[in-house]
Amino acid sequence: MEIKEGQIVFSRAGHDKGQVFVITAYDERFAFICNGKQRLLEKPKKKKLKHLAFTKTVLQKDEYKTNRQLKKSLAVFKGQEI
Repeated sequence: MEIKEGQIVFSRAGHDKGQVFVITAYDERFAFICNGKQRLLEKPKKKKLKHLAFTKTVLQKDEYKTNRQLKKSLAVFKGQEI
């Protein structure tokens, strides 16, 4: 699977299991994820790629410039299953 910045992902493990996030940066083993509420854009969570479930949806950079915009963009995915 190709990983992109702005891609919507679900956490598959950890205390944030089932929550929806957006990838703000990544490397070969880790992704930095935010959701605008518990994990702000200023302080993303570093999470292993194997603990994420990827979706095909990718947000444009202007859809998550601020934490408020990010929360609104992710609200569509709340309550969905992995």
